[in-house]
Amino acid sequence: MIFDKNINKYYLRYSWALLIGIATLFCIDYVELIIPELYRMVINGLNDGYNVIGGVQVPFDMAFVLNKICLPILLIILTMVVGRFVWRLCFIGTSLKVEHGLRRSMFDRCKDLSQQYYQVNKVGDLMSYYTNDLETVQDCFAWSVLMITDVVILGGMAFIKMMRMSWLLTLLSMIPMALMAVIGVIMGKYMEAKWEERQAAFSKLSDFAQESYSGVAVIKAFVNEYRELLTFRKHNKDNEKVNVEFVKLSMKLDIFTELLIESVVCIILGYGGWLAHEGVFNAGQLIEYFGYFDSLIWPVIAVAELIKMTSQGKASMKRISALIDAKIDVADGPNVTEPMDLKLNGEIEFRHMTFAYPGTEVKVLDDVSFTVKAGENIGVIGRTGSGKSTIADLLLRTYNVEDGTLFLDGKDVNTIPIYAARANIAYVPQDNFLFSDTIENNIAFFEEPADEESTLALVENSARLADVDDNVKSFSAGYSTLLGERGVTVSGGQKQRISIARALIRNAPVLVLDDSLSAVDVETEEHILTNLRDNRKGMTTLIIGHRISTMSYMDRIIFIDEGRIAGMGTHAELLKSNEKYKHMAELQKIEAEKERGERL
Repeated sequence: MIFDKNINKYYLRYSWALLIGIATLFCIDYVELIIPELYRMVINGLNDGYNVIGGVQVPFDMAFVLNKICLPILLIILTMVVGRFVWRLCFIGTSLKVEHGLRRSMFDRCKDLSQQYYQVNKVGDLMSYYTNDLETVQDCFAWSVLMITDVVILGGMAFIKMMRMSWLLTLLSMIPMALMAVIGVIMGKYMEAKWEERQAAFSKLSDFAQESYSGVAVIKAFVNEYRELLTFRKHNKDNEKVNVEFVKLSMKLDIFTELLIESVVCIILGYGGWLAHEGVFNAGQLIEYFGYFDSLIWPVIAVAELIKMTSQGKASMKRISALIDAKIDVADGPNVTEPMDLKLNGEIEFRHMTFAYPGTEVKVLDDVSFTVKAGENIGVIGRTGSGKSTIADLLLRTYNVEDGTLFLDGKDVNTIPIYAARANIAYVPQDNFLFSDTIENNIAFFEEPADEESTLALVENSARLADVDDNVKSFSAGYSTLLGERGVTVSGGQKQRISIARALIRNAPVLVLDDSLSAVDVETEEHILTNLRDNRKGMTTLIIGHRISTMSYMDRIIFIDEGRIAGMGTHAELLKSNEKYKHMAELQKIEAEKERGERL
């Protein structure tokens, strides 16, 4: 059995089912140990023509065979069939509920973990927790309870009956059993470590395969299939190697177990045969003793299996617990005073904000201060790596911020529940992630389920504002078009505009577009920006980008350079007052004219 704070509660929660299963096993084991007595009566009846029952000689005739042998055998078979169904229902059914509970706990923790966690832990590795590790724990939970119960009950009762028949023969038989237990404990430690290596190797293989599938277009574009194949072979070979090593250990334990069991058979045949020769046992009693030992063989094998299974279960549960117990870096603090259903107007203030990503000392933002009034259209522009996207990350509370550095509607963001802050902000990230679902469901991702017609009307309206409605309707299935994984079946520009439509349908007080117009042409960009200005009056829009053409539509522009605010004002004001901004505008103008000339 495996014990861990994340699984112990299930033993208590489903104790009633486990107790029913244990009671059922007791009944099965009890009637199973009646069978060797029936063997004795058959052998003695055939040899002597009678059996001694209660000090009375009872003839071995048809009535005896039917009443004392056949009828009990039928009742034993019926009890074992029904009992095995019940204990499987109790143990295996409970283990499936445990698997369900652990999976729910894992996913619940995953949704609360910060972006930093997913930057360190790869998707393929995490998925192996939900497959291999969880399946191993589920098997261990179900079968370890069965094995321990059988070892204690069946093994204990068989041992007592063997001791009653011959204590010396039984003690001699237990010497190899004790040796097996010692070997099993020693090998179990090595097997647990080897199982951890096996799971880690599988995680690497799974993660590499997942990345290769996701990036297959890039691999083909760079004609890099052969190198990827070689790398996969290496990971596959490492996985094979550690699996073979684990199987070798497992087989060694099985061989030791088989060897020691057969050595006990030799002891029983040798010393037991001598006892029969001396008249201590008759032939029927020797067969009965063998029957008890035969019942003891499964508990002995179960001990070996239990050692292997527990070593696997412990290693897998350790990995699962590492996920469930992972620290939640970004969470509501003790200063939260605002309600979960807080509605914001859209005012934003950064006050002397200095920020470095966790684990680094490099300041991404350095003493940044600015205020966005509710209803303003603000552009944030700067070179790559200047800290633009960090502003969006901090607004969405992707990372923690210091008290007194970020305010929404005049309230310190640390007094606002994270849910409330995010619920008031519609966001379009740089990585325009789309789900493998219909276009309609992707756009209506945030919407509460409603009747199909009203939902579709909202979706179409948002798509028109994002200037993607005509594109979607040109598809044969329209808004019911099923997108491939991560939206690979649509172009980059369509992907961006579908993501914008998904944000617009929320009609949130604050809209943040993080470089979300980079894949659309200037004319489409103009349509989208005009639609935003006309349809989001009174609501705040924050557009982060690198194109001056985008910024020219904004009420004000915040120019960031190397983590600091290098200028603020309208497009015309910055052209006059800021040399860096002016230089960037001139370079982009030259590039635009060059591209226009190439097209002509």
